[in-house]
Amino acid sequence: MSSNETPRGPVDSSRIPRYAGPATFARLPRLDEVGRTDVAVVGVPFDSGVSYRPGARFGGNAIREASRLLRPYNPAQDASPFALAQVADAGDIAVNPFHIDEAVETIEGAADSLLGTGARLMTLGGDHTIALPLLRSVAKKHGPVALLHFDAHLDTWDTYFGAEYTHGTPFRRAVEEGILDTSALSHVGIRGPLYGKQDLTDDEKMGFGIVTSADVYRRGADEVADQLRQRIGDRPLYISIDIDCLDPAHAPGTGTPEAGGLTSRELLEILRGLASCNLVSADLVEVAPAYDHAEITSIAASHTAYELTTIMSRQIAAARAGNTDDTDNADKEGTAK
Repeated sequence: MSSNETPRGPVDSSRIPRYAGPATFARLPRLDEVGRTDVAVVGVPFDSGVSYRPGARFGGNAIREASRLLRPYNPAQDASPFALAQVADAGDIAVNPFHIDEAVETIEGAADSLLGTGARLMTLGGDHTIALPLLRSVAKKHGPVALLHFDAHLDTWDTYFGAEYTHGTPFRRAVEEGILDTSALSHVGIRGPLYGKQDLTDDEKMGFGIVTSADVYRRGADEVADQLRQRIGDRPLYISIDIDCLDPAHAPGTGTPEAGGLTSRELLEILRGLASCNLVSADLVEVAPAYDHAEITSIAASHTAYELTTIMSRQIAAARAGNTDDTDNADKEGTAK
């Protein structure tokens, strides 16, 4: 979209009830309705890489349904993201549920096509296997990227049942393939039992720093966000969020829940504190609506995707205006307005 074009925003919910019409993300237009977009919200209904409870293949559409309640002005970031940049729902990447290797290749190819138009991606999973092909695609455009990974689990294990591509292995593969900037890798929300202490040793050797959920509780969201900003610097940043970083009280609808997680408020506040980072794309995975109650998980996920989309839209608008002050000063001024 050129600087003189007005973005097409969501359906006006003061005129058309939120429960009416197709459930695109935040009631935004489809990609085929606008032709080209700055931020593409795309689903990947794939969960063949899970090691416990399946069902994340239905996560993207559950998030879209919950996002009907989102409104166009984001007071926490003092921005109207859908007016700053064109955001559109690009539908789903249809992948083979019976062949993980083929699915990974299909996701990478589809991401290449979307990124090739100049769009940034806000991907709705799906299980965490999908992060690897997405990172491959982003690295082709930006080179090795900084990674901020919100999760209860490390996801840097080697194999499951001899399989290299699963939802517990994407970031080990990404490090091995050289598509991550190993000087700027962070996990946030880690907790729960491991297979052994070697898991932590291996993870550290790959370059990851860990902020546990207990660290967030003790130090607070602002201090954690400041630490993450310093580690990330001005590098191109990819954020990957497993909804199980949240406590099961805030996200029961997920495949591998762990007690003692973040609150939805903590997650959102940390993300708002990263508004000055160069966010090039993001994913949100592991929403499994079959285990959800009253859309608790899907609502948390839709608001999380909204904050990420807002950050990207603000940065796109600032770049078009040739002015970086909007993002450079976001953390200094505070994002809760």
